[in-house]
Amino acid sequence: MSDFKFSRRHFFYGSLLTAAIPAGGFGSVPSLKTLGYKSPNEKLNLASIGCGNQPFLDIVNAEADVENVVALADCDWERGQQGFVTYPNAVKYKDFRKMLDKSGKDIDAVIVGTPDHMHAVCALWCMQAGKHVYVEKPLTRTASEARLLTQAAAKYQVATQMGNQGYSHDATRVACEILWSGEIGEVREVHAWTGGTMWPQGMTKIPPPTPIPDTLDWDLWLGMAAYRQYTKGDKEYYDFCTKRNSMSVRGSGKALSIPGTDSISAEVMNMARYEGDFYLPFNWRGFYDFGTGLIGDWGIHILGPANWALQLHPKYLISVECVSKDALPAFTYPDELTLKYEFGARPGMPPVTIYWYHKKNGDAYLPPGMTVEQARKVQGKGPRVGPVSGRGVSQAAPAGNASAEGGESADGRSGAPAGFARIQQRSGYNCIFVGSKGYMGTAGRGEEVGLLPGSRWADYKLPAAYLPRSPGASTADNASAHARDWVRACKGGAAACSNFSISGPYAEWVTLGVAAIHAEGRLLWDNTKGEFSSNKDVNKWVTPKFRKGWEIKL
Repeated sequence: MSDFKFSRRHFFYGSLLTAAIPAGGFGSVPSLKTLGYKSPNEKLNLASIGCGNQPFLDIVNAEADVENVVALADCDWERGQQGFVTYPNAVKYKDFRKMLDKSGKDIDAVIVGTPDHMHAVCALWCMQAGKHVYVEKPLTRTASEARLLTQAAAKYQVATQMGNQGYSHDATRVACEILWSGEIGEVREVHAWTGGTMWPQGMTKIPPPTPIPDTLDWDLWLGMAAYRQYTKGDKEYYDFCTKRNSMSVRGSGKALSIPGTDSISAEVMNMARYEGDFYLPFNWRGFYDFGTGLIGDWGIHILGPANWALQLHPKYLISVECVSKDALPAFTYPDELTLKYEFGARPGMPPVTIYWYHKKNGDAYLPPGMTVEQARKVQGKGPRVGPVSGRGVSQAAPAGNASAEGGESADGRSGAPAGFARIQQRSGYNCIFVGSKGYMGTAGRGEEVGLLPGSRWADYKLPAAYLPRSPGASTADNASAHARDWVRACKGGAAACSNFSISGPYAEWVTLGVAAIHAEGRLLWDNTKGEFSSNKDVNKWVTPKFRKGWEIKL
């Protein structure tokens, strides 16, 4: 046992919490003086880059029937119809640059909901134009872009927020308070995991090009990424998709025609939300050039309590290693892998190792000698902390395992996230903190916080609340509370709970794991230079090349 001693007074009043709460506190009374508004009740003029599916939900949550939606940009007008129809008075654009140029004077704040590879470009251009920005998780595709947005937010003094709604959860804040109270002792390991993907990976060839839909500006969709021809896919690709065990059929039954193939039923084409395209509308998440795989899609949610509670930051990062992977596909992420992040001591906390796994079946970690049944909460006993796992909505949930029905999917639509049902059938957690005095677990975006074994949680009394709660998070849609947290900051209130000074460094260290997938062995991190010092070749996955005309700088 080390000489490290937990002190409640140190945790609550020491240097540990300097980055835990924005100056002024979350959700302080808004003052619009910084923006020159005449009244705190004046409406915010919102715009969005991307306005279908997840960005559409972000718009709805942010405007909340209170603010104005004045402009919408989407390079795919078929996908953008969801926003265009709902907000018919908003000016429509395909190119967000034209939106900023022509409607910029009418815009106060912008939601960025593009594929990952365009987050940094869109967000930076908006900040440089003086617009507040809400950027969907995982903030950026690469670590250097995350650092750039952190620096940009400080330079341009705009209100920012990353779309990791778990930071507005009561449960995430309770998890921090339990750990800071010293209940499980010093934490030196965290194990976090999820199941399989809801998109295809592991393809070995690119299908032949097909005509670009009239509704899609393909060159604009590619943006900073190297040019490649558009393809909707072919029969070989769809045959590949049908063989993947994690697929679930979702389709309208309508037959679609693919050039060079026989008619293929939409039930096949819509498997796991493929909806016919090789890259679009959601499959880009599995491609190195466009997405961040499961670590960016769900890891950024699942690791949220660890990042906050343990005050993780790239300046404390020692190394990153891809410990194992089932393959290294040419242009998509592996189906199964294990990442290992080693952090040095932080103020008041010892060194800690963070493990991230994604695998198709089973809990990736259980405490030694503890069965799944022992790990689970005791039905009907123990503190009740919302929101219900996977739902993103706070409820008075049973203390036992919650139902996974109705949860938000990996792309923000109805249905449980990949692998979530299996989590509920097993320990009930997909993030476990290993302490010197016990174990704590969380699930999803931080929900279902509890102590392991379940018998310990059954008799546990929560520590006194220390962190301010996000307004509305206990009784309302949590995603709405997170978006409104940002709107309040836009109007001159306190910094949002996942503003870029917090979420930028978080996204930076998480996406370094994306880079580590492409290397063998332990990669030593040089935070001052913002690169790996032990393997220079892998740094091309830390700092991307931008296509000509799409370069960005402060």
